[in-house]
Amino acid sequence: MKWTQTLIPTLREAPADAEIRSHKLLLRAGLIRKLAGGVYTFLPLGLRALRKVEQIVREEMDRAGAVEVLMPALQPPEIWQQSGRYETASNVLFKLKDSGNREWVLSPTAEEVITTLASNEINSYRQLPKNFYQISVKFRDEIRPRFGLMRAKEFIMKDAYSFDTTDENAMGSYKKMYDAYTRIFARCGLKAFPVEADTGVIGGNYSHEFMVPAETGENEVAFCEACGYAANIEKATSGIPKTAARDIGAAIEKFATPGVVTIEALSKAPYSVPANRQIKTLICIADSKPIIILIRGNDQLNETKLMAKTGAVAVRPATPDEIVPLLGAKPGSLGAVKNVPADLKVFADERLHGANDMTTGANEDGFHLKNVSIERDIQVSAWFDLRTVTAGEPCAKCGKPLKIRRAIEVGHVFKLGTKYSEKLNATFLDVDGSRKPSVMGCYGIGVTRTLQAIIEQCNDKDGIIWPMSTAPYQVCITPLAVAPESQAMQLAEKFYAELTAKGVEVILDDRDERPGVKFKDADLVGFPLRIALGEKSLAKGEVEIKPRDGAVQSVKIDDAVAAVWQRLPR
Repeated sequence: MKWTQTLIPTLREAPADAEIRSHKLLLRAGLIRKLAGGVYTFLPLGLRALRKVEQIVREEMDRAGAVEVLMPALQPPEIWQQSGRYETASNVLFKLKDSGNREWVLSPTAEEVITTLASNEINSYRQLPKNFYQISVKFRDEIRPRFGLMRAKEFIMKDAYSFDTTDENAMGSYKKMYDAYTRIFARCGLKAFPVEADTGVIGGNYSHEFMVPAETGENEVAFCEACGYAANIEKATSGIPKTAARDIGAAIEKFATPGVVTIEALSKAPYSVPANRQIKTLICIADSKPIIILIRGNDQLNETKLMAKTGAVAVRPATPDEIVPLLGAKPGSLGAVKNVPADLKVFADERLHGANDMTTGANEDGFHLKNVSIERDIQVSAWFDLRTVTAGEPCAKCGKPLKIRRAIEVGHVFKLGTKYSEKLNATFLDVDGSRKPSVMGCYGIGVTRTLQAIIEQCNDKDGIIWPMSTAPYQVCITPLAVAPESQAMQLAEKFYAELTAKGVEVILDDRDERPGVKFKDADLVGFPLRIALGEKSLAKGEVEIKPRDGAVQSVKIDDAVAAVWQRLPR
């Protein structure tokens, strides 16, 4: 391809609304253009790179035994209602009506569609296992789309769904996909690593996310360099000890704390109650019902863990107007010792197990209680791990300090079990003649997000540094004189023809621009190899070959094609 025949509208400066480096480079390098918030057009170079990622994904899915299908983006709401996700996923569903006033859903994912297909087409154990995948456009009603392709309303995803006869066989399918994802991200040139993860609205009981380390990532990951443990902060646990038990002392004593409504205020004189000896009492509304959560004063509630442990679909903090009629006090003076309605469930963090000599709110404004023994004085409905892990805590597996870093999620694998197959009647006739639900797994890769993650990880001050496997073109030929009669242009055309004949993906920069402009654009776009043909080097019988992330090398004209060929992957 010649530069003047395609469209590469590079920019010297990024638009003001581009927040992170990869988003800025996508725009500056002329790979995408914004149509509306969270909606982008892929320009020629961006589309070429995207297709490279898609092809890697497709090859590894095929290698793992998955079969490709293409499911509709327009879906009837009835199957979402049947699965129960019409309500639980309503915050991300795009809904529309046709000319007959019938409602439809735009696909954010396809568990319902594929399970419906399986229920109609798979009837016997002899037809299993099966793993179906597609690479298609998805839609999610992101309230705040941001960071370019990272959080968009319209995006491209690879989603796959496995069906097995037994839980053991389903784990085998899960392992195949896990291994395939490892290969996919390695081939894309990404340093991605798997972490234990929460299953979220998808459901299931076992999952891993594949993360790319990045300071601009929206996820936090806790990890141990010593033993390799890694988990999303929403799932992570540590080996931090429970609150040290003390002897059960005197009876509970109420004391005045006028104006004290925070953990920090109670920890200061004249009260001087350390945060780790305080019980933080939180009131949440879980699926429209109030609940009490107790955690240590210096810990933070992890709402994802709370939802996973309680089975709640939606959780939010209760408002003061909801709390006062319930417990008789405002936030800051709350507790679970006195005046707690009998039907109000109390969930306590495991770290409080056995804690004595604690201080908590009295459910009376301006008063607290001391000498509290949580198991003597509070009726706890259930104990769960509800806190958020922090850096430096001991790893639960080996005891070494945990670290926390930010990362971009590019893939997620779930073991779903029978959640969808039971609700959507995807059953099979087993060898013993009984009818059983298929055991399912689902596996997603954000293809457009992966493309941007590559750029976020592979760049420098001058622009993108594409891995060879995903670069829109492998080689950029840059003649510094473009007149047809010039030696530089004639040699450029010769190199272009020879390399193209060998199957090399080449772009010839035939623009009549200053050398500095051409070099800056080549670096900005990030072509892995550049061949420069200028008067000075040609006068010495040489051309210059420069890897995007390496030094310039002078090569004899007759050796140039061979030198480029040697640098390309086979």
